[in-house]
Amino acid sequence: MVSPDGGIKLALNVLFFIAIIVLARIIAGIISNVIRRALKKVNKGSELLRDFLATISGQTIFLIGIVVAIGRLGVDTGPLLAAIGAAGFVIGFALQGTLGNFAAGVMILLYRPYDIGNYVTVSGVSGTVQAMTLVSTTLRSPDNQLIIVPNGSIWGDTITNVTGNDTRRVDLKFGIGYGDDVAAAERVLMEIVTNHPKVLADPEPVIKVQELADSSVNFVVRPWSKTSDYWDVYFDVHREVKMRFDAEGIGIPFPQMDVHLHRSDAE
Repeated sequence: MVSPDGGIKLALNVLFFIAIIVLARIIAGIISNVIRRALKKVNKGSELLRDFLATISGQTIFLIGIVVAIGRLGVDTGPLLAAIGAAGFVIGFALQGTLGNFAAGVMILLYRPYDIGNYVTVSGVSGTVQAMTLVSTTLRSPDNQLIIVPNGSIWGDTITNVTGNDTRRVDLKFGIGYGDDVAAAERVLMEIVTNHPKVLADPEPVIKVQELADSSVNFVVRPWSKTSDYWDVYFDVHREVKMRFDAEGIGIPFPQMDVHLHRSDAE
């Protein structure tokens, strides 16, 4: 039988256990909210990172409270902590690939090489970022396919943020025939790009003879535009060059090859 003193001590320990659990829950909630508000001031865009750090902090504090509360019941917490450590090691070993993606996700959220809505090329695939989690990034390809890429593959490879800047250079290439007027072609190309309403005046467009190719004299044409206007400029300039070259009598040569036949007398 339990003595009266033992029963009172047990009841007090149970009350202390409940009180510590409740207090740990309250403190965990307060710490989580403080961390969330503090990180919001430092990094307003990374909502997922704020939630992750706030949640981990709160759960860690609550776990510590549980261990302390169990110890208040007279239970030896040493073996319990050892069991938790062993379980963590086993789980970490089994989920090492997932944990690698998790760690990469944290790095992506910290350094923010891209954000939702950016068009990126990562791990050999391209698309608009639709969603980001701590283990993967979801892209939408131009033909409306959803592509889920593990963050570990992204962080360990080259990241190209196509729409990360407000302006972008449009790289174009046009060829004329060797018998055509180079100065006239250059004048037409300059008129086309400078008269386009979505081509920026600064930086100035670059139009230069790039190479004397097998079948044509090739120009590089490099106007600048807002990133959102890139494809409008790209398609419009191609169309206008064809129309103006036709009107000016400037040829766009087809690839061609001269074949010389030598006849040898039969013996």
